[in-house]
Amino acid sequence: MPGTPTNLTRLRITLTAFFALDGFVFAGWVVRIPAIKHQTGASASTLGLALLGVSAGAVITMMLTGRLCHRYGNHQVTVTCAVLLSLSVSLPPLTHSPLTLGLVLLVFGAAYGGINVAFNSAAVDLVRAMRRPIMPSFHAAFSLGGMVGAGLGGLVAGILTPAQHLFGLTVIGLLVTALIGPTLLRLQPPTPPDDSPKGSAKEEAAPRRLDTRTRGLVFTFGLIALCTAFGEGALADWSALHLTQDLDATAGAAAIGYSCFALAMTVGRLTGTRLLERLGRTRTLVSGGTIAALGMLLGALAPTLWAAVLGFVITGLGLANLFPVAVERAGTLAGPDGVAIASTLGYGGMLLGPPAIGFMADWYSLPAALTSVAVLAAAAAGIGFLTRNAAEH
Repeated sequence: MPGTPTNLTRLRITLTAFFALDGFVFAGWVVRIPAIKHQTGASASTLGLALLGVSAGAVITMMLTGRLCHRYGNHQVTVTCAVLLSLSVSLPPLTHSPLTLGLVLLVFGAAYGGINVAFNSAAVDLVRAMRRPIMPSFHAAFSLGGMVGAGLGGLVAGILTPAQHLFGLTVIGLLVTALIGPTLLRLQPPTPPDDSPKGSAKEEAAPRRLDTRTRGLVFTFGLIALCTAFGEGALADWSALHLTQDLDATAGAAAIGYSCFALAMTVGRLTGTRLLERLGRTRTLVSGGTIAALGMLLGALAPTLWAAVLGFVITGLGLANLFPVAVERAGTLAGPDGVAIASTLGYGGMLLGPPAIGFMADWYSLPAALTSVAVLAAAAAGIGFLTRNAAEH
């Protein structure tokens, strides 16, 4: 039976593995970007344009993937995109110009965007069936996979060429998909247990038709995802420079700043289910956004290195569960289409963050620019409070 506890547990483990694989493969590519830049002879600006291929491919595909999930099923699309992601990560080392790099990154980005919509949609189905707020645990697996992928990439950077390393990721990705993919394909998407009276306030509603009101709610939760991802993108690209340029940190100490932020995000997501069970979605969104805003003010304006790093840790803990909750609520409201809309807005925020911080840093200063992360985190808290009825039901 598709909804038995054994099958639900098996499905949870399998989806967790796909989330971890996605983070592992993507991080493995990211640590090789400097070597690929040298290989293609790209300048900083042309590399930036080429890297937009990942973003463009992801954003374009995310909306299409919602329709594919409706037609073929979340599990089938997840496995297909995992194969495409694993194959496409080996392509960048084969390029020798920024143009060809950008073209292959379109393919890689399409696979990355597709699998994110597909497995988040499958996870939303599982959350509804289990009636437990387990969405953060999947995103914790993505974060852990990313940390392992980045760490392994750093270890092998001096031993393997980019082609050897990324081909190794292809082999690992295909092997993992071959091992766990058949399990996912065999398991039917779960349905919520029918243990409450029809029409009861406690009954989990099925995804609604994407009418004007539902679309508005989905876009609202997408804005929370955008505000969260803006902060993630900004800290990934600018935290180290802030620590070295404004607080005279060494390169090693500056790297610790972002590592602590990423670790805090992971810890926050690992404890997210218990937090949601205790506080509920609204208080998690409001408290998380508020904590992140205060943490980022400390991180951006603190006069000492370790106070700034503490600010980054607090920010990571605050932001950790905002994106998973936003995507889960969008998916509950509108199924794969809701996940696609929220994911697209969230990914847009991650893209918008780094260049927006750069422009503001030129106009004002980098510390002042980084306070925009605090502003958007506070905005996410405000939106969470205003949508409290939709968040809890």
